[in-house]
Formats: sequence, C-alpha cells, structure tokens
Amino acid sequence: MILCAGEALIDMLPRLSTANEPSFAPVAGGSVFNTAIALGRLDRPVKFFTGLSTDLFGTKLEESLAASNVDASLCSRSDRPTTLAFVELTDGHAKYAFYDENTAGRLLAEGDLPAPAALDGIDALFFGGISLPVEPCGATYEALALREAAGKLVMMDPNIRPGFIKDEPTYRARLDNMLGVADIVKVSDEDLEWIAGKGEIGDLARQMLARGLKIVCVTKGKDGVTAYMEGREISIGTEMVEVIDTVGAGDTFNAGFLAGLDRAGKLAKSAVASLSDAEITQALTLGNRAAAVTVSRAGANPPTAAELGL
Repeated sequence: MILCAGEALIDMLPRLSTANEPSFAPVAGGSVFNTAIALGRLDRPVKFFTGLSTDLFGTKLEESLAASNVDASLCSRSDRPTTLAFVELTDGHAKYAFYDENTAGRLLAEGDLPAPAALDGIDALFFGGISLPVEPCGATYEALALREAAGKLVMMDPNIRPGFIKDEPTYRARLDNMLGVADIVKVSDEDLEWIAGKGEIGDLARQMLARGLKIVCVTKGKDGVTAYMEGREISIGTEMVEVIDTVGAGDTFNAGFLAGLDRAGKLAKSAVASLSDAEITQALTLGNRAAAVTVSRAGANPPTAAELGL
C-alpha cells in the first residue's frame, strides 16, 4: 500500500467557449494528487492524505479520487476553499498561476496528521509538489516524513517551481531534512541544478546519493530518464508519441516507477538498495510508458493498467 501525501487542487485549463472565446475549464489536479490517481488507475493499492475542502471543488476532487480507486479516508476536511491553479500552455508546456492563500490544503497543520496506527499496512510514502515550500502544510508533510521514514520507503519529487517559493532558506532546509530520510528522489535536470547547483548532471546526482538516497531518477524530457545508484546508472529512452501537453507527465512517471517496484514485490525500505538492474529497468520503463500516454492527451489523464496491457 502506498500513501501519497501532498496537494490536491483544481487546474483551470485553457479552453475555448462555445462562442469561441478564451475560457478555463476546472479539472481535478495537483502534482501529488495526480500521482495518487495514476497509481489507482495502475491497480496499485493507494491512499491519499491532504487538506481537502468541503466546497464544490473539494467534492470534485473527492469524486475523482474515488473514481480511480484512491482511498481518501485519511484526508483532513475543512470548509476552507480549494486551491486553484490557472494554467497557460505554450507549445504544450505548462505555466501556472496559483491561488493558494488560506485554503484547505495550505492550512493543513501537524495536528491534522493521521495517527501512526492509521498508517499500519502502508509500505511506502510519496511526497512532493507545491505543498512543500509553503506554510504550514510544508512543515506538516515534513513532520510526517520524518516520523514514518524509519520503517517505510520514502520517495520524493520536489517538482521545483521557483516562483512559488517565498522563503527559500526554509524550503531548502526542509528539502535537506526530507532528502536525508528519503530512499528515492525523482528530479528533472532543472530541479537537480536548483537543489545542488550548476554542474554535470551525473556528478550532481551522485552528490545526492551521498546524502543517503538509494536511487536518484533524473528525467530529461524527450531524452528519457536515468536512475543513479551507488556504483551504477541505468538510462531508458522516452517513448515517442505526439505530445498534446506535458501536464501531469512527471507525476505519472512517479506512479509508474512506484507501481513497477510494487509489481516486483520490492516496495520496501529494506529492498530498494538491492534492486537488480532488471527490476530498476522495468520500473523506469513502466514510468515512461505511463507518462507517454499522459502527454499524448490533454490535461493530467493517466492511463489505466488495461491501457498499458498490464
């Protein structure tokens, strides 16, 4: 069982109205939410934890989770509004304007965390997205990671958005703390340089391994992904598809990678350091295959296991 902990929001996606006027369509989203949805569609047991609103958008999010077999029973509910993210697409690449102040997700506090006993049966936790650089929810997710990391596999995708980071020293300290207990991190090449500084990507990834991480996955867009481990690295090319947009691509990769480990019976803290090249290759390949489907259609719409022939 995997627990995804992080933001759920409404992506306001650009559309044309029936009168051919620019408009926005509300679509359930959020980086960590997308990963949870993708895991559910890949037939992996998954739970989701966030601050969830009882407003009409929160209801839409909850319905989307249920439709993809994601268990939302651990979510902390309130009548605060749902975070909105207005999306601008340029050549298929997304830029965002976030409206997040005083929202249900943003004001998630440590007192809202599920009790340790409620996480019995959870093998792995996934963190990331815009929920980490802001307060108080960032501190809440940090506390959960530090509390649970001793016995559960932890994967992170910082998904750095510099424009969303208002207190860089605090955020960098949080990343240091969480990366210090994580087993797997997925970063884009841009994320990696923001975290570790300029340099050759392989050298920067190995610096990350020195923090205690077991696997550093670096995605490079159309150039595929490389997994770095102590003394070895494995690269997988990207599946060639017609790209409609990139919304949710990295989130889907995360789900595919975790699903690959789960399908191999290696979703455990004790197993990740001894994964074979074949097992890592299979997990990377599933991540890429799933992400390729997502980018081939509009919005964050991950594939099902049946679509991938699983």
